[in-house]
Amino acid sequence: MDEQCHGPITLAYRTLHAELLKFLGKRVESSADAADLAQDAFTQWLGWAKQERVLQPRAFLFQIARNLLRDHWRRQNTQSSFIDADDRAHDLDALADPKGSSPLDRVEQRQRLQRLAQALDDLSPRRREAFVLHKFDGLSQAAVAERMGISLSMVEKHVASALLHCKQHVEGLSERAEP
Repeated sequence: MDEQCHGPITLAYRTLHAELLKFLGKRVESSADAADLAQDAFTQWLGWAKQERVLQPRAFLFQIARNLLRDHWRRQNTQSSFIDADDRAHDLDALADPKGSSPLDRVEQRQRLQRLAQALDDLSPRRREAFVLHKFDGLSQAAVAERMGISLSMVEKHVASALLHCKQHVEGLSERAEP
């Protein structure tokens, strides 16, 4: 391809690459994933047939990056859903604190953790995602809203409903109904 087609992309790379890495780095678990996604964004732009028509390079590039992020998160969610029961049981064992606990306490704690895991599985995918991002990944509700592309109010509803559901399920007050 000639310099005329690559010129805007080269300029965008020089001026926007660091900003794009920062944007992606805040949304993925590792800097390597952020670098890979940034490279993929520029690669997709290079492969786009109508590159000379990009009127707003920054907006165009960041839209490609957001699309790649969605695909990345979907792949991660799909991969994490394939954890088998043995792995989950092993993880639950690791969470239980055997130091200073009686065998009965450890059994009860493990049962509570299993009920919590089941309660999380019972949630709708969007509600579970909002809850896990906020409570386990430590994102603010505003960050969760931005990441999921929903309103802050909706995130608040998802998190509150998920908390109530988990509490009822762990305490044995629920008939496992989906909130």
